[in-house]
Amino acid sequence: MWDTEQNNGVLIYVLLADRDVEIVADRGIHRRVRGPEWEQVCHGMESHFSAGRFQEGALEGIQRVGEILSRHFPPDSSPRNELSDWPEVL
Repeated sequence: MWDTEQNNGVLIYVLLADRDVEIVADRGIHRRVRGPEWEQVCHGMESHFSAGRFQEGALEGIQRVGEILSRHFPPDSSPRNELSDWPEVL
């Protein structure tokens, strides 16, 4: 997450047992987007999770993070994903 070319990686950390969500942003995006905006995304996801709508909450959160990133780092004509999109279960 920390080694992207523009330092704009974002980690969405979901603690399923507590239905809690945290967003960790690399320094390139952190300079442009502050905590309250990420907290809104987290609260939206947590609301869905509390109601048992896990897939809907995850997809909405990912969509919103993508929208935030594209405002500050618009996709170019040949987008290149430097990080895996696959979830990792720890």
